[in-house]
Amino acid sequence: MVELHGPRLYSLASRLCGHASDAEDMVQEVFLQAQRKWHTFKGDANAGTWLFAIAAHSCKARLRRKGGIDRRMPALSQLMPWNESRNIDLDGAADGTSGHAASEPVAIAIQRESAVAVHEAILALPEAFRVPLVLKEMLELSIDDVAQALHIKPETVKTRVHRARLLLRKAIVDHRRVPMRPAKAPAYEKQVCLDLLRAKLDAMDKGRGFPIGQAVVCGRCQSVFAELDLAQSTCARLAEGKLPERVRAAILRAIRRSETANEKAAGTKRPRKQTTAPSKR
Repeated sequence: MVELHGPRLYSLASRLCGHASDAEDMVQEVFLQAQRKWHTFKGDANAGTWLFAIAAHSCKARLRRKGGIDRRMPALSQLMPWNESRNIDLDGAADGTSGHAASEPVAIAIQRESAVAVHEAILALPEAFRVPLVLKEMLELSIDDVAQALHIKPETVKTRVHRARLLLRKAIVDHRRVPMRPAKAPAYEKQVCLDLLRAKLDAMDKGRGFPIGQAVVCGRCQSVFAELDLAQSTCARLAEGKLPERVRAAILRAIRRSETANEKAAGTKRPRKQTTAPSKR
């Protein structure tokens, strides 16, 4: 399990905790908890999901013990794209507007700077939004699995993940080093665009493409949806990585020490005293 789930668990811990030392301690703590609680794992769920749920609760408890910052989520109106004058230059990164020679540098810049913006935005999220977002977008759990892991309602998970996605998108758009271009004018009234945005966010929950034909969506909304996709794919990239060898070695040493301590404790238990049979006279 350390080899299979350790790398993603370390990435999860890095985004949830914010500090490398806290992330390393949390990963070790999660595997030790899993070792102690293995008898409670019923086997009707994915073992990785079970580990990630332990990690989420461990991080929340750690933040509370340390008296974390009481961050507040921006109002939904502040996250909406209605009044923005620029969009990310994804067209220039993809193909045509900047020419083939310029597209690769633009794409590299967008990928690099979006990773920086998303990482910083995740750390700035309030705990109640950060944990569901990381479980959903980085570990790619379903809404129901996240709800089960956190013991909250699926609708609550959905609402928090949607708002967090909008915040990540805005963080990339506002990042000063991301290549930008002028935004297109909206073709519809605001309510129509809002309905399309909700449909897009719902589709992202299920990992499916946008359910409405692109011909119906105006150029402005297409740009916003592409930026949401960029934020989501950036989260997935941030989940990739390696478990540092020193962290892996520390986890295995801790597990062995725990096993040895358990074996010694079991070996030193005093046997029950046998009752002496009454002597026959």
